[in-house]
Parts: sequence; structure tokens; C-alpha cells
Amino acid sequence: MRALQVITGLGVGGAEQQLRLLLRHLPVDCDVVTLTDPGPVADGLVADGVRVTHLGMTGNRDLTALPRLARIVRRGRYDLVHTHLYRACLYGRIAARVAGVRAVVGTEHSLGATQMEGRPLTSGVRALYLLGERLGRSTVAVSPTVAERLTRWGVPGPRIAVVPNGVDLARFAFDPAARRHARDRLGLPPDAFVIGGIGRLAPGKRFDVLIHALAELPVECRLLLVGGGPEESALRLTARAAGVADRVLFTGERPCVPDGSPGPGLPALTSAMDVLASPSPEEAFGLAVVEGLAAGLPVRYTSCPALEDLPYEAAPGAVRVPSGAGAFARALAEVRAAGPGPRTAPEAARHYCITRSAARLMDVYTAALAHTSARVPTPQGASPS
Repeated sequence: MRALQVITGLGVGGAEQQLRLLLRHLPVDCDVVTLTDPGPVADGLVADGVRVTHLGMTGNRDLTALPRLARIVRRGRYDLVHTHLYRACLYGRIAARVAGVRAVVGTEHSLGATQMEGRPLTSGVRALYLLGERLGRSTVAVSPTVAERLTRWGVPGPRIAVVPNGVDLARFAFDPAARRHARDRLGLPPDAFVIGGIGRLAPGKRFDVLIHALAELPVECRLLLVGGGPEESALRLTARAAGVADRVLFTGERPCVPDGSPGPGLPALTSAMDVLASPSPEEAFGLAVVEGLAAGLPVRYTSCPALEDLPYEAAPGAVRVPSGAGAFARALAEVRAAGPGPRTAPEAARHYCITRSAARLMDVYTAALAHTSARVPTPQGASPS
């Protein structure tokens, strides 16, 4: 099987890193097209031996990208096209059909209750999404919560398949040596209580809540924010105004898969943490929370469909907290007072092992190809193979 993965961009983000991780475990010959931003994840894919093409799309309304993408699909003789993120799902589905590929799968990574990938869910956004969705064979939801939202939008249930995001459990397993090394590199005292926040530094993630919570905690507490984004300058100003600028560390974007960049990667940074905090009030899956659990961390979160879809016993160290500074300060103080526990991954983390997610996605691919083949008429006098 030959498949083309089409994604809006390849900067360091959850969907982008998830694509790279999946391609390491899918038994499929895959190429990748990024519509825009061939960033660090593109470099990582190339290092993995994946061919990446940058389409050079200049904006949402750059219609010249459509025939260019269709030519890539046609020349590649792909059996299946898999699209990721809103813009790529729209353009990729159209280009695939123009090029004659009917086995088209699209993953919905970031559909929240009120927004999709940071854009408000207006009637126009929903109408355009549904128009493109009908051109595909199957739509993948990263959680049952997202699947329910798609159904409410009007996507037929039989077209929806749930394939959760996955985590490389071996890579995130707690490593005491990595903890010491990461803390040394970051200038963190060995006895500091380190609160971790992982994700894009965007308003919807509400990392300002953690900064204000830190101001209510003892000076031995530190906040380690792992990620990059447009909100970084505002968060630095918030930290200065709250009087905790010297206790907040910004690492920038850190990949979960090694890419040769300097400094500790995300798994080493989770080993350096003592608790993972996620104050975002609206998530489609909650990958950062699952990564924290894979590192054996206690977790305090506001929204995480990945956990809400499992029984409590699967992640007893994860506690839901209202998204407010006071509530998080109290919750984090309780974790600190309880002291360190065993750093082992609970059942919830094992449930989201990347190999399991890759196997589920292969089932979706197989079904899409089988459905397409079933619609191709057998020539008269020939025997079906």
C-alpha cells in the first residue's frame, strides 16, 4: 500500500508530532505533503527517511494549491490519501478526488465544543467542513468525545472511526538519570518541586492560570512550560507582574521524538517534573495529560477526553480541577505535601500505546480500500481476484 499524508503544517504541535510517531509504526509506504510551514517536524520526518514535499500554500484562499496537490497525488499513484487538520482536510480531500483516489481518510485532531484549531466554530466553518468531509471515505476522531461532536454536526455515524492519539511508552518511561541531567541543564535545584505544563503557548491553553497559581505556592516551587507559540511574550509579562518571573522556565518547542536539536527532549523534561498540570478548559483529546501519565506523573487537569472516556481506576493519579488559579494552587500544594510516589505508568497510559493506535488506523485504511475496491466493477468475462 502507498499512502500520501497531507497536513496543514509541520511545526512542533500535537497533530504534527503524532503524525511523525504514527509513521514510525505504520506498515505502510508513506509520503507527506505539508501545505505550509515545513518546520522542525518536517526535518524529523526527513531524518526518518520519509519524503516530505512543501506545497508552498500562501493562505487559506490560495486556490492554485489545489491543482498542484492533485498533480502530486496523481503522479504518486497513491492507493490512499490521509488528511490532517482543517485546511489540509478540505484541500486534500478535493485534490484526492480530482486525482481519482477514492480511498480518502481524514483525521479530526482538534474539534472542541466551541472552536477548531483555534478558530471559532461559526456556521460557515462548519458548513465548509461538512462539504469537504463528504468527499472522503472515513473520518477519524481522536476520542469518543470528538466522535460525538462530529455526529452532532451531521457526519453519519458509520463514516466515523475512533483512533486515539498514541504515546511511545518506552520513550516516556521515567528515567532518573535523564531527570538529573535535564534539571542540571535547566538550572533547577535537585530539591525543587517542578510543576510542568506542556502544549502550544496559545490563549486557549490557559497557562496564565498556572503562573498565578505559582504565585500562591512556596518559593521552592518552579513552573516548567514546554512549548512555543504566540502567547509566550504575554505569559512572560504575566510572570513578571505576578512576581514569579525567576521561577518560570520557558523551554520552547521540544519534540517527543529525538530530532537532533540541542537540549533535553520532551520525555526527559517530563522526567524532570514532579506533577503535570493542564488548565485548558477545552481539549479534543488531552495528549499532554497522557504523556504525563506515561512518565508516571501525578496529573491535575481541567479537560481531558482521553481520561473522561476511561474508568477512574485506569488513572487514579489524575484528578480533575476547575480552571482557576486558586483551585490549581490548592491542588498542586496537596500533591507537594503528599511527597513523591512511584513513577510508573497507569493503565490509562498503556491504553494509549502508539502501537495500538497504529493498528487501529491500519484497520481504517483496510476498510477504506476494501470499500473502494468493492465499487469497482469486474470487467465482463473476468474473474474477481
